[in-house]
Amino acid sequence: MKNTKYIIWLLVMGLSIMGCSDLEEEPVGLLSPDGFFNTPDDIQIAVDGAMTHAINEEIWGRKLSVALMLRSDMVNLQSGQTVRLEQDMHSISGNNEMVYDPWRRIYLGIAAANNAIAGAEDVDADDALKNPVTAQAYFIRAWYYFHLVRLFGDVPYIDEPIDGTNAEFYRSIGCTPEAEVYEKIIADLEYAEQWLPEATAASGIPSNGAASSYLALVYLTRATSDFGSANDFATANTYAKKVIDSGVYSLDNNFQNLFDGDEAGNSPEMIFTLDYNAVEADDNAYDQVAPMTGIRGDEAWSVAVPKLEVYNSFDPADYRTRVSFQTEATITVGEDKFTVDYTNFTISGHEHAANVPYIAKYTRFPGPFARGDKRATSIKYPMMRYAEILLIAAECAVEAGDNANAVKYINEVRERARKGGATTNGGYVPETIAASAVPADFSGTATIADVIEERRIELAFECKRWYDIKRRDLGDVVFGPSGLEGAKPDWNASVDYDTPIPQDEIQRNPNLTN
Repeated sequence: MKNTKYIIWLLVMGLSIMGCSDLEEEPVGLLSPDGFFNTPDDIQIAVDGAMTHAINEEIWGRKLSVALMLRSDMVNLQSGQTVRLEQDMHSISGNNEMVYDPWRRIYLGIAAANNAIAGAEDVDADDALKNPVTAQAYFIRAWYYFHLVRLFGDVPYIDEPIDGTNAEFYRSIGCTPEAEVYEKIIADLEYAEQWLPEATAASGIPSNGAASSYLALVYLTRATSDFGSANDFATANTYAKKVIDSGVYSLDNNFQNLFDGDEAGNSPEMIFTLDYNAVEADDNAYDQVAPMTGIRGDEAWSVAVPKLEVYNSFDPADYRTRVSFQTEATITVGEDKFTVDYTNFTISGHEHAANVPYIAKYTRFPGPFARGDKRATSIKYPMMRYAEILLIAAECAVEAGDNANAVKYINEVRERARKGGATTNGGYVPETIAASAVPADFSGTATIADVIEERRIELAFECKRWYDIKRRDLGDVVFGPSGLEGAKPDWNASVDYDTPIPQDEIQRNPNLTN
């Protein structure tokens, strides 16, 4: 019988390729998965290993998620290291650890997915039993590459395990053109859509609807690229409509539930999430987004926070504003405690406190696993939710000149926001926010700008905004003098939409360049 503990460790480590070029004489990455795969359960072990990398601190636990926020026009660096400042100011170098660490970790996840896919070929079981499990590996591989291609453009595309027979190939591999990477992502998602079940035990397990949803977003993103076409919008709409018409998903009645560690798992809106349910010894799932973006302790400080102009761009009567921002805090000064609003946060005297509302989505209800400063939460980070599908369909409708459907989908999202719901402000006094007339239904002719603005409000701080800025070429506007964060003097649209490939990777293999 296999040593199961050893196999789990081996596969969770992803049979490391170290960013696809950092190969040593006898690395773990040269170990072959041959002989490990005998049943669909063995494939699932490998799939779980591939998924686990996504919740590592180097991807959604902090570094990639916070980098995406800082690169947008919604989150400003309040305190922190030079590597974070480079992300915020768009002066990113190839030596930035917030570039290298996500790059390396994503390729570890891809390596584990490749092992699962290759290992499935050795499993003698009916397709109906093994293919739905294998399809999870295709899905997560596509998810990883979709982030890579949007971040870097051309990237090395690896779709097979590393072993002693092909190690030299990986030392000399070059970058695959962006257009080809998109084709491979689409192929993986098509396989996943074919074999994944409609219903799964949790939103953190990929479903048929998750594959369809990502196909919609992939085609929407490709449509505005140099190699995209107007037909991509039509295809994106087809997949979005498939999810809408399935009836499997719906908008949650309370917007706050989506960011509640206890409630989000039951939400009908969640299509695919990254689930944190950490335990004390599990540093791999050490979630630090909350302390990086929300108020820490009783000194009213944090690292990545919105500027006041960002908060002021939200309608204060919109329930989504209340859920997205924390405007009150209890602060200790000497032996006294004060509950103050954001205009007095600096009363704590902390050097990194700021008199601005902070991000509340990940700090208000972190769940039972939250530790000091709300690390290691039970948050289920929404990678894809039904509201985004409605807004994808709205954007496609605008492109097709179908104003009736564009307005319809925007207003479905706004209608939910008007319902209000149970929440808090800083977690101190539970209260129910009554239904209101804000935001009003959209009327008139919807434009792309209207849809992108609705996405900005609805999906605020969910790490979507930078990708929207890039795909719609908004950088010169949002990072100019009239932008919410003011002018970013280092911004250069000709080079800054693509992240530089880590410099040490290029030094090992000069074929890697973007």
